Amino acid sequence: MTETPEERLKALGIELPTPSAPAANYVPTVIAGGMLYVSGQLPMGPSGLAFTGRLGDGVDVATGQEAARLCAINLLAQARAALGSLDRIAQLVKLTGFVAGTPDFTEPHKVINGASDLMVDALGDRGRHARAAVVAAQLPLGASVEVEAIFAIAE
Repeated sequence: MTETPEERLKALGIELPTPSAPAANYVPTVIAGGMLYVSGQLPMGPSGLAFTGRLGDGVDVATGQEAARLCAINLLAQARAALGSLDRIAQLVKLTGFVAGTPDFTEPHKVINGASDLMVDALGDRGRHARAAVVAAQLPLGASVEVEAIFAIAE
């Protein structure tokens, strides 16, 4: 029997948090055409924003990866809230990762691996996805990383 995403997360020692409310005029998720679109998630932890600062200016790649991993956990929390169960995810179609970085920071792809790796660990082959990873001059609230996702919903 194949493990469910919830079982995989439990084995990783991860308990999904209650999803954060939007910080501005948008909704956290939209379902349209058999797809679930999840708004960008920041690395919010139990005490609030857990990772701030810019890559290439005091924040290293390993710390950025931790931030991206936390963003992925928050994406899954939003997905579960929208769908009722992570079992309804047929496929993670695409992740887009934004990394706050200096103009000369050239490794956003390594940072966003923190989110990509967590998605594969949690969803198995359904977590393999297309992806973009870009550097931004600044992110909301001074966050180091923000990640958004598009999921195909199982019928």
